[in-house]
Amino acid sequence: MPRSEVNAFCGGRFAGGVLCDAEGRFRALVADGTPAEYNHRMQTARGNEKMHGTTVLCVRKDNKVVLAADGQVTLGEGVIKHNARKTRRIYNDKIVAGFAGSTADALSLFGRFENKLQEYHGNLPRAAVELAKEWRTDRSLRHLDALLVVADAKNTFLLSGNGDVIEPDDGITAIGSGGPYALAAARALAKHTKMSAKEIAQEAMRIASEICIYTNGNFSIEEI
Repeated sequence: MPRSEVNAFCGGRFAGGVLCDAEGRFRALVADGTPAEYNHRMQTARGNEKMHGTTVLCVRKDNKVVLAADGQVTLGEGVIKHNARKTRRIYNDKIVAGFAGSTADALSLFGRFENKLQEYHGNLPRAAVELAKEWRTDRSLRHLDALLVVADAKNTFLLSGNGDVIEPDDGITAIGSGGPYALAAARALAKHTKMSAKEIAQEAMRIASEICIYTNGNFSIEEI
């Protein structure tokens, strides 16, 4: 993968990158841009240091949808990047998407997903289902290690390589190492306060960043 493409997605200099998925598996790009896979039982080339990261949260309320992600990238006991961008707008800025997992895999999946959106004329539910089917059955995609959250003005979906296409009942979903904390906070705030979707997302992410050591307070936020 061209390093310039990774740089553009991450919003700056890509420092060997890393995110984790909900199952604790990790992937990184080695110096030549080749994907290398890790899990919680494997050591990295730097001994016992492991790759960790991220929190991505999607909140839907009052006809607004907000997608937020932190910017921290952690290797072992050190933080190697503070402002990685894990969200993006696609399909003429009508759809927002965020990922937890390998940056290289996420870029590959985003490309496929954009093709599906073009094929189905922006129909997000249809595009999501078709991507999940292809992701599960296509040999070239089956090894890709990431989770995606995608949303438009009407729908929110969580996609996985197992063929899952999950639409949250309450319009709130989260992925990544800090996902459970952000999700719990967002649901409580949505139920017991009159905060807007953006305010809920910001406060829930702040709470997650105070609990999850692999999540920082540098948030990227997209709103539709």
